[in-house]
Amino acid sequence: MTGSPPKTKNSGSDPEVLVLRRGVEEFNAGRFFECHDTLEEVWQGVRGPARDFFQGLIQVSVGFYHLSNGNRVGGKSQLDKGLKNLAGYGEDCLRVDLVNLRQEVQIWLERIRRGEKLHGAVSDLPKIRFLP
Repeated sequence: MTGSPPKTKNSGSDPEVLVLRRGVEEFNAGRFFECHDTLEEVWQGVRGPARDFFQGLIQVSVGFYHLSNGNRVGGKSQLDKGLKNLAGYGEDCLRVDLVNLRQEVQIWLERIRRGEKLHGAVSDLPKIRFLP
């Protein structure tokens, strides 16, 4: 990626932000497949620096979808790709708190690498949060 991704000061009413909010709600509820579908609606039309941001969120969602189905290899692969795509965005993009999201995903990747049994309630999974 070249250049700095945009830091948007968005009112939250733009169509892509509304779809992002719906995708975040789905992710946080553990509906990872639905989140993937929702965010893909926006990703397909995005050009420029924000494209990798949406792709990274989609990959993280797909990673947790794979993990929820017992596919550790696919889950790890998608989480790694998602972190790579989100790496260039600093602390936030479209007001999404990327610092905490990356930290939480990294903890799950470490658990996978250690071969830990992966189970838990939706409340134990990473959450996507918006900054104030």
